[in-house]
Amino acid sequence: MAQSKTFYITTPIYYPSGKLHIGNAYTTLYCDVLKRYKSLQGFDTYYLTGMDEHGKKVETSAEAAGIPAQDHVDKIAQETKDLWALMDIEYDDFIRTTEKRHKTVVQTFFEQLLKQKDIYLGHYEGHYCMHCESFFTDTQVGEDHLCPDCGRPTQTLKEESYFLKLSKYEKKLHDFIVDHPDFIQPESRRNEVLAFIESGLNDLSVSRTTFDWGIKVVSDPKHVVYVWLDALTNYVSALGVLDQDPMLYDKYWNGDEVLHVVGKDILRFHAIYWPIMLMALDIPITFKLYAHGWYMMKDGKMSKSKGGAIYPEPFIHRYGLDAMRYYMIRELPFGSDGLFAPDAFLERLNFDLANDFGNLLNRSIAMVNQYFGGEVTQKNAPTDVDAALEKKIESTVQDYDALMDAYKPAEAVQVVFSLISRANKYIDETTPWVLAKDPAAKDTLENVLYHLLEALRVIGTLLQPVMHDSSQQLFKDLNVDEDATVFAARIYGFKPVYRVAKTVTPLFPRLDVAQELDALKSATTQEAPKKEGIPIKAEITIDDFAKLDLRVGVITACKAHENADRLLVSTVDLGEEKPRQIVSGIAGHYTPEAMVGKKVIVVANLKPVKLRGELSEGMLLAGSNDETLEVVELDRLNPGDLVK
Repeated sequence: MAQSKTFYITTPIYYPSGKLHIGNAYTTLYCDVLKRYKSLQGFDTYYLTGMDEHGKKVETSAEAAGIPAQDHVDKIAQETKDLWALMDIEYDDFIRTTEKRHKTVVQTFFEQLLKQKDIYLGHYEGHYCMHCESFFTDTQVGEDHLCPDCGRPTQTLKEESYFLKLSKYEKKLHDFIVDHPDFIQPESRRNEVLAFIESGLNDLSVSRTTFDWGIKVVSDPKHVVYVWLDALTNYVSALGVLDQDPMLYDKYWNGDEVLHVVGKDILRFHAIYWPIMLMALDIPITFKLYAHGWYMMKDGKMSKSKGGAIYPEPFIHRYGLDAMRYYMIRELPFGSDGLFAPDAFLERLNFDLANDFGNLLNRSIAMVNQYFGGEVTQKNAPTDVDAALEKKIESTVQDYDALMDAYKPAEAVQVVFSLISRANKYIDETTPWVLAKDPAAKDTLENVLYHLLEALRVIGTLLQPVMHDSSQQLFKDLNVDEDATVFAARIYGFKPVYRVAKTVTPLFPRLDVAQELDALKSATTQEAPKKEGIPIKAEITIDDFAKLDLRVGVITACKAHENADRLLVSTVDLGEEKPRQIVSGIAGHYTPEAMVGKKVIVVANLKPVKLRGELSEGMLLAGSNDETLEVVELDRLNPGDLVK
């Protein structure tokens, strides 16, 4: 018997900074869907997820809570496991960076890199963003010393640090990415990484001395290993890379297919730092990298703050797991951002799941029971539209496999629902209720109902990776054996006889949208935590304020910055002959599409600067706190009007 191909898939390991929201859960669900699909194809699969538990933020959070850091991460790790259980995530391992098996690998790797001079000791002085765990130069943070990635204030720090020689491997990595065009997906992310490398790589600080909560450097214990070098190692430490007999590592890392799935905000770490670490350690780069978009709320990007996130638990408890899994996968297209809106969720549930899918199953089984006592057999009494439905079943299976193999489950699910729509149309075309009135059309009627049941069986088989419970209920209602649910059975005519259930419970009942939206308010809006007021800056005079030239501007175009995930590049009409370009650190809160048409306030006399290679000729005014940001908008003023 031929040995099964292997498929190793990973999520990023999640940081224990708070309760996980829809955006965090999406990555884990996406991996679960691909893992289930590959398993149904016959692959030997292994799915890794876990927690990234070290760093200054964890130490600070634990101190604020008055508990040991280990207790803090233990609590969040258990909460995370509970959520994955609720979402029926079939992971094989849950790695934690506080575990001995991981710590040993990190320390060994660090000492190996140090010994071969790929890590060296130096000093770092610069602007440090605690949120991003990164240092930045004066040019990058600008006059206001704001992090160019997240827009938060930075701290000026100077400390001794070990550095990883990224510059040494710059060309080798660039050539690898060019030679392996499918290494980073989608292509826009690949181009973004290449552009970043071509701008020149600075050596990476890989240790800290300003906190203790981390893995100690064995040869210099006053240093702890920087969180990214620590965290990225999990993908091989969990497989026992240094074990005397590394069976999992040999089987899966050196297997047939390895896929790292990450959010686009941590693309650089996985596309640059991780491959360079592997090159330096002489470990083969066997993985492909997919960086997905973000789930946005109507007013911007989700965060773990209580004021700006949607959590999966209330939706699952109220509407069932499959409704939530379907929507989360369906609404985030390959490589793009998606919108998670409760009203859109309810509409999908009503129209896609209740009206189209659920109603197709209910109607079909009801007609089989009404007209044939619950049993139908394949008949040679074709209608004019049978061939079209049979062809649709065949093409759906082919398109579905192609899309899933390309890591596009959102598009694959849409293909399945196009088959559901075609089957519903088939009912309208064949009018079984009319055929039932003609005794001579009995075989034709039975043929029609058989076609519907075969379509439903194939639909249930295709939906198993996303909607497992609903598929199993469908198989139970159709009374099909397991051999008719495997991927090899996804062909029309595989099951010649059906004996369906006498009664079925609707898979997805219709909902009153207005009533449900009211019930969901607590799931999408939570009271922001109270905090101390922000200190007022030093007094200024009216003359100081008069130096600012504040103008009304209209954003006529907006795009994502090619080299910075958190920056947007806006074209702004200030009533001048030529529009201005303004770069703003607001991508974590607004999509480019959402910015177009906004009437904003611009600091018009700010000295132009370049931010990550893009000229910025002003600044947008916005309000912010620790976790959210809102651009100030106007209503009745016109472009060029003064704000005073």
